[in-house]
Amino acid sequence: MNDPGPALLGGDRHPAAEGTPRAARLLAPGQIGIGPIEIRAPDRGEVRIRLEGTGVCASNLGPWAGGPGTGFPTDPGAPGHEGWGVVEAVGADVDTLRTGQRVAFLGGASYATHETVPAGNAVVLPPELDGQPFPGEPIGCAMNIFRRSRIAAGDDVAIVGIGFLGALLTRLASAAGARVTAISRRQSSLELAREMGAAEALPLGDARDIVGHVSDRTRGRLCDVAIEAVGAQAPLDLAADLVREGGRLVIAGYHQDGPRQVNMQLWNWRGFDAINAHERDLSVQLDGIRRGIAATLEGRIDPGRLLTHTYPLEDLDRALNDTRDKPGAFVKAVIACR
Repeated sequence: MNDPGPALLGGDRHPAAEGTPRAARLLAPGQIGIGPIEIRAPDRGEVRIRLEGTGVCASNLGPWAGGPGTGFPTDPGAPGHEGWGVVEAVGADVDTLRTGQRVAFLGGASYATHETVPAGNAVVLPPELDGQPFPGEPIGCAMNIFRRSRIAAGDDVAIVGIGFLGALLTRLASAAGARVTAISRRQSSLELAREMGAAEALPLGDARDIVGHVSDRTRGRLCDVAIEAVGAQAPLDLAADLVREGGRLVIAGYHQDGPRQVNMQLWNWRGFDAINAHERDLSVQLDGIRRGIAATLEGRIDPGRLLTHTYPLEDLDRALNDTRDKPGAFVKAVIACR
């Protein structure tokens, strides 16, 4: 984890004026602190980034609730990891970046105004994206999940869970010529899935009814690919039930609440491939961000459409609560880190 500075110097909710280098941290379940930070000169091979913003990831909800393994207080800026901003200072031996360049980057302390990371963790954003929020990490995740899914024209695809990832995957799969069935609990998410190109949008209710409907439509064949993008047991079971013999089950949801059970008899009988589409190799993650930039420039995806709620850094708690509760047509929160 990369620390934006040596230490968080305070911990009150609103101790620092806007423009002061500062960071948030989780003090206890459901409680944040905001305090000024000391920023340092980047070491050899590093860059310091003045953050414009960062996305709020659903994976942060486990720590926010005080889940197993969470230590309080968290480090300054943690667990934010979807940042973008402007290079403010460059360490020795960095020849790939220069001050003033706008970048998306991979870090672990982005709930802050500044973060220092290895120069190799940053990807330059082209001028065509100036002024646009760009949480590169989750966009790169969507691109890598899509690549791992191997979706092609004519495929029958089910996507269970239409949040930020599910919506981007719906758009990518539809644009590739696949027929997408989107499945979600929320009416606003079903409407969003249709906007993203889904041929059909089904409410997430009784799994037997959904499987029966898809089976009838496909004359018993079911789906070539089913993507689970929720991170819970029941959606994972449903996605597996929707995969045809020899198809692909793609696990895109972040499962953070303990072990899962699978119906191994079904998995054996269907003979499908189970793909864990979470990438941990840094070079693959960075490549996903680059491909996400290209897809945005080409108009194949529009991430900005899905960034529905913006909060100041001091309201990180509200952003996390809304990420959990999803009010109205909520899709994804971003934090303005000014």
